[in-house]
Amino acid sequence: MNQISQNNYKPLSPNGRFGRLSYLAWNCLIGLSISIVFYLISFIIPIPLLSIGENGISAAGLIILVIIYLITIYFSIIFLIRRIHDLNKSGWLSLLILVPLVNIIFALYALFAPGTPGTNNYGAPRQTLGWEKILAWVYLVVIVISIIAAIALPSYMNSITESSTTIIETNSDQE
Repeated sequence: MNQISQNNYKPLSPNGRFGRLSYLAWNCLIGLSISIVFYLISFIIPIPLLSIGENGISAAGLIILVIIYLITIYFSIIFLIRRIHDLNKSGWLSLLILVPLVNIIFALYALFAPGTPGTNNYGAPRQTLGWEKILAWVYLVVIVISIIAAIALPSYMNSITESSTTIIETNSDQE
């Protein structure tokens, strides 16, 4: 029987489960939130406190960056634990994200592996909310477009450089 948990809406808690779309949506949300925080900080805090000078980044800027990154890492791990719970595995498995090369395979596993249908050791599956579905699909589209652009743009720029070089050489030969 596929029970869906209606009362398990505490996404910032490590307890419970996240489906694939919820996992993507909340990771996207944390990324957007951090971007907004950095944007707001750039307007609130004077530039000298955040700037990188001869001696490196200022102490205030470094403290702010460390705090923001620690918060980001904390929530990313919470979301990963919930995703691992959906796969009926221990949240301790999320520590594999710290092992180089293994982390890539593990992240892909967490992203693509289907969750356990029905209730597992970590409870009933959590229903993916409408906004989570939309945000996750938008995030996926942005990721795919970014990958295509990262591959295609250098090739395009290289071909433009080669064609302009050919045109210049052709013009030089005609003179």
